Amino acid sequence: MTTLDVIDCCRPLGTPSLSSEEAEATAQVFKSLADPARVKIVSIVAASGEAVCACEFPAALGLSQPTASHHLKRLTEVGLLDREQRGKWAYFSLNPEALARLELLVQIPEVA
Repeated sequence: MTTLDVIDCCRPLGTPSLSSEEAEATAQVFKSLADPARVKIVSIVAASGEAVCACEFPAALGLSQPTASHHLKRLTEVGLLDREQRGKWAYFSLNPEALARLELLVQIPEVA
């Protein structure tokens, strides 16, 4: 009997896949980022290097305060942003654990 060489496209995957729960949670994060305003919020917070007051977002996004608050709430619910109350204002920063998980998911190995 002759054995056939396994070609690269048929090799078993080298890394384990996400569990169903991890895949669902990750899909929710990507779903929350499917809105341009939310991508812009994450960009603004990332560029600032420190927590950003909720009062800054309506003008930066060109949205009403309730709409900006809705987007901030969604990003906080999926864990991308952390919320800190300072007096009457909420301040938002990036959640480092969530960003690390996303970074691992979007890294694409170079094609050899």
